[in-house]
Amino acid sequence: MALTQTQLSRMKELVGAGLTRPLAWRREQLQRLSALVEKHESEVLEALAADLGKPPTEAFFELVALRQELKLTGRQLERWMRPRRVAVPLSLRPGQAKVVPEPLGCVLVIGPWNYPFQLTLRPLISALAAGNTAVLKPSEHASAIADLIARLIPQHFEPDVVQVVQGDGSVAGSLVAMPFDHIFFTGGGSIGRKVLEGAAAHLTPVTLELGGKSPAIVLEGADLTVGARRLIWGKGINAGQTCIAPDHLLVPLALRSPLLKAMEEARTEMYGADPLNSNQLGQIINERQFNRLEQLLETARADGRILIGGEISREQRRIAPTVIRVDDRTDPLMAEELFGPLLPVLILDDLTTTLQEIRQGPKPLALYLFGGDEAQQQEVLTTTSSGGVCLNDVVMQAGVPQLPFGGVGASGMGSYHGQSGFDTFSHHKAVLKRPFRFDFKLRNKSFWDLLIYFKPYIQSY
Repeated sequence: MALTQTQLSRMKELVGAGLTRPLAWRREQLQRLSALVEKHESEVLEALAADLGKPPTEAFFELVALRQELKLTGRQLERWMRPRRVAVPLSLRPGQAKVVPEPLGCVLVIGPWNYPFQLTLRPLISALAAGNTAVLKPSEHASAIADLIARLIPQHFEPDVVQVVQGDGSVAGSLVAMPFDHIFFTGGGSIGRKVLEGAAAHLTPVTLELGGKSPAIVLEGADLTVGARRLIWGKGINAGQTCIAPDHLLVPLALRSPLLKAMEEARTEMYGADPLNSNQLGQIINERQFNRLEQLLETARADGRILIGGEISREQRRIAPTVIRVDDRTDPLMAEELFGPLLPVLILDDLTTTLQEIRQGPKPLALYLFGGDEAQQQEVLTTTSSGGVCLNDVVMQAGVPQLPFGGVGASGMGSYHGQSGFDTFSHHKAVLKRPFRFDFKLRNKSFWDLLIYFKPYIQSY
């Protein structure tokens, strides 16, 4: 079903008329969304299994993330909504100044296919908390979840509050061309650019949650057993189809062999001796993505560069977590975000040089560092730019709802989660109120002459 301009106007007017501003209205919408998540858990898990072959435990964490966000938002919403007082300069006293968060209007949320339930509904939490109405466009590549969202939203929300529009890229393009008050997109950089171009016609503000080649660095001082387990887990969840998964591994030559041994043991521990038949391994989303990853894997296999794994099944659309030797950054595996269970490993000769090479590429969505002393950790933090950093672990920074989540540069613009999400979907309006009394004819020439005379005293105040 296409969205008409009339429908969009009604959804914008609901906000414009002030009907969505009360705390009670916002709490009601969050309660509706919470009820949707709680009542339909089994259906969500079934749909995620159908789209991505997600194991139940892994799929369950999509629901956990939404519950955490709903809980935090419900607890903090009243505080986030509260106007913030601002000091007034002496020349404008008496007067009162404040910053008032207000809703933007009707927003568009375009969801991805890799975490199709969580990443379509999590921005909705922030949008509703900020007092907006919303149109959801779930990914057509995760059709079971898209159909489920399209069926459940009308059961829990009024049509002028939340609507769902389904379809392919052309439908998304038509939506982006409409005069929404904000567009929130999660997906790849190439589509993100198209969203940005389409939004420019109406000067619509955009939040882009993209990706990038997130490096993982291992230094002396790391617990290789624990680090290996976390690296294999981070690369294996959702079959590597996670925007903040470690994309490639950088490790000193002296640590490579013991780390690889620990990673092989961790892989067996998690997926067994026959990982393709493990109930913990998900599927590649579709044949096109599978073909892309298969070509990269088979090229590496032909060159004898597979260090761990390499198992692949076209029938199951499964690829086991695989570690591949890469000799330099010109390798095809280093050309773009892999978005699959392939982990290239490069030798790290010098930390400073490696960080310089990272700076020369597009800014990643995440950067991971295992081990290192305090000075090395600070060097990583102060000489690189990324959406987020996690020390001694991977992916888990996204599990802290109070931390803003978002990219920088090519990995995205804007952020959400917690108060950051509320702020993203709010306009912070400046308000100054001055009384009619004590009007000293501030705008005539004699006053300004006097002001210049007392300028040194005013500046020192």
